[in-house]
Amino acid sequence: MSRFRALWQASLNATKKALTWNVEDLIPPTERYIFNFNSKEELKRWHLYSDSEYGGLSSASLEIADAGNGFRGIFSGKLSLDVAEDSKWNISRSGFCGMRSKKFDGFIDLDAYDTIALKVKGDGRCYISTIYTENWVNSPGQQEDNSWQAFVFVPKDNWYIAKASSSCFSAVHINYLIPLAKYLPTWRGNVIDAELEMNPSRVLGMSLSVNAEGGVPGARSGPGDFQVEIDWIKALRTQ
Repeated sequence: MSRFRALWQASLNATKKALTWNVEDLIPPTERYIFNFNSKEELKRWHLYSDSEYGGLSSASLEIADAGNGFRGIFSGKLSLDVAEDSKWNISRSGFCGMRSKKFDGFIDLDAYDTIALKVKGDGRCYISTIYTENWVNSPGQQEDNSWQAFVFVPKDNWYIAKASSSCFSAVHINYLIPLAKYLPTWRGNVIDAELEMNPSRVLGMSLSVNAEGGVPGARSGPGDFQVEIDWIKALRTQ
């Protein structure tokens, strides 16, 4: 009988322990790394694209380099407005390059966060941060992921923590917060003129791209070299 009581007590204690929880267990941390460019293994998570896939002459590369105080991602290349003479594509514009993450294993849930932050060192150009979510905006026949875009402008040669925004702000040493809600829904680079809301709980991937044309007054534009160093990309909860 004493053995039975001992087993019953052990079972009761295990049940009480299973029902014990802390508030901290239910609240996600205030920041979450999405990408960290501190290892060459990070290269396996990305692929490059450019107008060269459609007859353009732009080119890009992504490498992980030791900057002396740790590894950094370096996204660089050359933007060109020219098109190959033998191109079979009738493209309306050229002069773009990008780095896009490979799809996550399923998706990641960023519903607990309101801001995307990138620690970057730029070249004065205006870059585009894109979030890809599960397709529910497009019609069922569309196979493309939904894309949501915001500009990131970083002055040349200094490290900044840039909060992505729907209009290209000049980054300063003081942090500024722009909510995820400022990412605009787009389709093939064009803003969708409709009231749509991102579902941050179904994020499939991200990208960072650059165009030769566009941007804001004061930002560098036009064909030529580009380079941006990336330390990390995080999701933040600021409220």
